[in-house]
Amino acid sequence: MSQLLLGLLFALIIAFLAHRAHSLSRSGAYAAVLVGTLIFGLGGWQWAIVLLTFFISSSALTRSFRKRKLALSEKFEKGGQRDAAQVLANGAVASLFAGLHFFFPAASWPWLAFTASMAAVNADTWATELGVLNPVPPRLITNGKAVDRGTSGAISFYGTLSALVGATLVAILAAALNPYDHASLFTYYFLVITLAGLAGALFDSLLGATVQAIYRCSQCDKETERHPVHTCGTETAQIRGWKWLNNDMVNLACALAGAAIGLIL
Repeated sequence: MSQLLLGLLFALIIAFLAHRAHSLSRSGAYAAVLVGTLIFGLGGWQWAIVLLTFFISSSALTRSFRKRKLALSEKFEKGGQRDAAQVLANGAVASLFAGLHFFFPAASWPWLAFTASMAAVNADTWATELGVLNPVPPRLITNGKAVDRGTSGAISFYGTLSALVGATLVAILAAALNPYDHASLFTYYFLVITLAGLAGALFDSLLGATVQAIYRCSQCDKETERHPVHTCGTETAQIRGWKWLNNDMVNLACALAGAAIGLIL
């Protein structure tokens, strides 16, 4: 109980600071308190460090390259301030495995699934934030067709490399902070979590290129994730994908894929 209360205090402080820094909306701050309390309170300090690494690095990248992404805001469903849906999309799976760790404290698989999930969402976030720096237009992961920057399902060299680095960062922490002290398995954990994280991010791109709901603005004649209204004020019409599969659901699928691939490997 004391650790859960400590986790709540820790989450409140982080969420408050993030809200003041405009990294989280009010609803995002509430969701961050929930996620942080569960992960720190039910997991422990090692789990909290991995979560913080994801949140701080992703927020820093968003702020650093905000101007570059401003021109692409018409493409993305939401802005840089994360709301509750975005926080839960990235943190719900991690919270689930922190809860499972509470019920299975002697098992190592919740830690592996938790870190693989965080590696996937970190890889995806880094790819999104740094992929815009690629000097040439990205290409769809399905057919290699060159598309506009910010197009769902598009990948680039810079974006893929950034995804690999983002997954690697979490994998290093996961292997080094492993609460089960399997020092002999450091390389194993590092490789598995890195691969799971990168694979989760690529799965995110695959969903974006195939079944994510994508719309078109008739006024701007451009594809977008925004619905029902584009940035120009014109109503958008769906042109492909499943209507319920928005960007938040794709991010949730990315987190689930990372955890599942980590466990399978």
